Amino acid sequence: MTKLNHHRAGSGDPLVLVHGVGSRWQVWEPIIPTLAESFDVIAVDLPGFGGSEPLTNTTVTTLADALVDFLAAEGIENPHLAGNSMGGGIVLDLAARGLARSATAYSPIGFWDTAGRVWCQQALGRAKQLTKVLHPAVGTLLGNTVGRSTFLGLVFGKPWAVEPQVAVDTVEGLLGATGFDAALASFTGYRLPDRTAFGDIPITIAWGNRDILLTYATQSRRARAELPGARHVTLHGSGHTPFYDDPAGCARLLLDQLG
Repeated sequence: MTKLNHHRAGSGDPLVLVHGVGSRWQVWEPIIPTLAESFDVIAVDLPGFGGSEPLTNTTVTTLADALVDFLAAEGIENPHLAGNSMGGGIVLDLAARGLARSATAYSPIGFWDTAGRVWCQQALGRAKQLTKVLHPAVGTLLGNTVGRSTFLGLVFGKPWAVEPQVAVDTVEGLLGATGFDAALASFTGYRLPDRTAFGDIPITIAWGNRDILLTYATQSRRARAELPGARHVTLHGSGHTPFYDDPAGCARLLLDQLG
């Protein structure tokens, strides 16, 4: 059985939340209280991230397999799924396996060209190296709006508005993610599932128009072309990880599934 650290709240249809590379379940905190009013929310730490033990072989596919095992062990059947970045790719994978009631992906991986994928890998890799070097001073650097704007603009659309402790926790989560390097390297071989495998379940692809990591202008357009049957939403003013930028808008996309 795959044991994953997770946070569970609320009641209703199960809704599983899957974070991106270098992140952890807490990235969903801005919207969990709203979602828990209508869903049984299960926010997970993937293996090698947050409080979950790493795998011996970490790839996007093995992380998806581990999530499948966790859901089976917990008796969570046919959930709504939502994921961000790498987590978005994982929930689309599970949806293609017939394991989802609906799938909502915020800035998911896989809609890149080669240059876009390489940019993502290099930008995140360099960000980790920089945070290692600056780690002793991270509290001071992120304690002001200029520092947060400088160091967190890669993932947040409004980094200056993020609380200093949230900013520090974001950096600590990245540095503590033992699965980060292998998962990021596996992006090279990652491929989106065949769109015909999704069947008739609702698919939503959401993109912040300030996303500079998986660039909104090119990759959201490619997503619309490759998944014409999905609902495509632009989150104006949001970045790659939009839950702090627009919590109400992000939550609304999931609450729509209840209709």
